[in-house]
Amino acid sequence: MKKLYGSATEALDGLLSDGMMIAAGGFGLCGIPELLLQAIKEAGTKDLTFASNNAGVDDFGIGILLQTKQVKKMLSSYVGENAEFMRQYLSGELELEFNPQGTLAERMRAGGCGIPGFYTKTGVGTVIAEGKEHKDFNGETYILEEGIFADLSIVKAWKADETGNLVFRKTARNFNPPAAMCGKVCVAEVEEIVPVGSLDPDLIHLPGIYVTRLIQGDHEKRIEQRTTRQKEAV
Repeated sequence: MKKLYGSATEALDGLLSDGMMIAAGGFGLCGIPELLLQAIKEAGTKDLTFASNNAGVDDFGIGILLQTKQVKKMLSSYVGENAEFMRQYLSGELELEFNPQGTLAERMRAGGCGIPGFYTKTGVGTVIAEGKEHKDFNGETYILEEGIFADLSIVKAWKADETGNLVFRKTARNFNPPAAMCGKVCVAEVEEIVPVGSLDPDLIHLPGIYVTRLIQGDHEKRIEQRTTRQKEAV
């Protein structure tokens, strides 16, 4: 199976359709599939549902798709850095399904494992639990959460071999593995592609069986918030 493609646009060719659900990896601006998101913007695909920890910022990450109003619904944990997200949500232009971070990650992982649902204590007694099935186990109440089965997964990794085995670097190994698992098709962008056999099998974070298409590219690596302090006088 051919997995290597020359660009994000080529790798997404034939995979995009209006109204689809996309699972996107990353946390804040760390480990987000920025090249694939830009290609989706340029393709003009609309009415999209995104399952992602957050929506980036106004001009980067999923935020660029909010600017063009290509996103219909977000399944997210944190959206506090995006003014356009807030505006669209408060005006009723954007649907939002809030998920605790651990629940969202587990919903993606469950989908990737073929698990349709699971029970968790997280969210019991809050608005998160409204409309969901409740069940008691050993005297404790849990709520039913459904696995996420996305039409497409887009992720970013540090290294890959030519078969799609992926290695993530530091914080980027957060939502990327479960996001990659839960899509019918997964497209990964990486900083470096190495020959088969170059990666230590014990250091591979996501097996290539989950990765359908693969590109190498240059990445901006923005910092979401930079906090500094003045150097103390000696």
